[in-house]
Amino acid sequence: MFADRARIFIKSGKGGDGHVSFRRELYVPCGGPDGGDGGKGGDIIFEVDDGLNTLTDFRQIHKYIAKNGEPGNKKRCHGASADDLVIKVPEGTVIKDFETGKVIADMSGENRRETILRGGKGGWGNMHFATPTMQAPKYAQPGKEGQELWVQLELKVIADVGLVGFPNVGKSTLLSRVSNARPKVANYHFTTLDPHLGVVDLDEGAGFVMADIPGLIEGASQGVGLGHDFLRHIERTKVLIHIVDAASTEGRDPVEDIRTINGELKAYDPELLERPQVIAANKIDAIYGEDEDPVERIRQTFEPEGIKVYPISAVSGKGVKELLYGVYSLLQTLDRTPVIFEKEFDTSLLNASENLPYTVLKNEDGEYVVEGPKIEKMLGYTNLDSEKGFLFFQNFLKTSGILEDLEQAGIQEGDTVRMYGFAFDYYK
Repeated sequence: MFADRARIFIKSGKGGDGHVSFRRELYVPCGGPDGGDGGKGGDIIFEVDDGLNTLTDFRQIHKYIAKNGEPGNKKRCHGASADDLVIKVPEGTVIKDFETGKVIADMSGENRRETILRGGKGGWGNMHFATPTMQAPKYAQPGKEGQELWVQLELKVIADVGLVGFPNVGKSTLLSRVSNARPKVANYHFTTLDPHLGVVDLDEGAGFVMADIPGLIEGASQGVGLGHDFLRHIERTKVLIHIVDAASTEGRDPVEDIRTINGELKAYDPELLERPQVIAANKIDAIYGEDEDPVERIRQTFEPEGIKVYPISAVSGKGVKELLYGVYSLLQTLDRTPVIFEKEFDTSLLNASENLPYTVLKNEDGEYVVEGPKIEKMLGYTNLDSEKGFLFFQNFLKTSGILEDLEQAGIQEGDTVRMYGFAFDYYK
């Protein structure tokens, strides 16, 4: 079955850790620090592949994780940066944050390649921390963590014209007649489960792209049947063609069908009703009887609302040319630039190191316990056994706001502060 939606986990690579080492050479007894920097982690990049037209591959593979950067080494050797992970998607794929549903990127139009998650930067080696007063730093900076995210991929077809209507009204038949598309055509309900695209070629190079949107049913806007899966493909179209069975071969009322379809479009997205519409009154070759002309009834109902009605037979081709040229003339009055969904979610703010959380709590022994990734990271590359390292850590506590939070928690001079097995007494 056509796959137009998938949920996947993506994660960029962690930066390589900086290295701690000191120059050791003959006749150089007091060599300085020479630990090299870590390499950058791999980015997560999405790229359009014109050879793809579904998201089927993502039904099999759900996790995409870039490699980590290499750690630094001695003699100021820089760790190698990891290769980026490029994920190929079909044109028209919209990438959304799974939790919020906000758009991260729309892989359409000129946007053929976009970096979604940045790899972590490599950490500095200890050679960067040498100062006139601290000439032998015994710590290096760890590489920054990569970014991670669950994303929703949604494929929304890119077409100028969308064919909408109930099942078995002739949409696939019309598309196969007027374009190079060859959808399966049969007399069954829900024959078409896949959106089909076709290029309609008219005289002197004129033409447009038409999409057969699978048949809708009442309640589609609430997700009944495959409603949401179908309706999302209408969002990019410029003009909608309602195809109805004017002959009522299955006992359906064409006027009520159009009202129902418009009701579902409005419930899904009210802006869809602002798109220009025309009506293709199909199966006129199957109209028998001398009673009320059903095509005329459709005209009297909808043309006063500004919706043009074209009587056609998708099987014989009668009236199809007039329909196509009428739609093309309508398109000439519109902006043909593809609908691009604007970015709503900025992934560059994910896992920002300055936003790492921490907690300040007082335990049963009266000690103030400070924990969290922010603290753990700092302790990982700070040598608290040296005077300079401890001063460096004290400055971190002050600039990061932790000391202020301790004071707000009621800490007094002489009270004990505990951080991951390390404890010290608090004095101003």
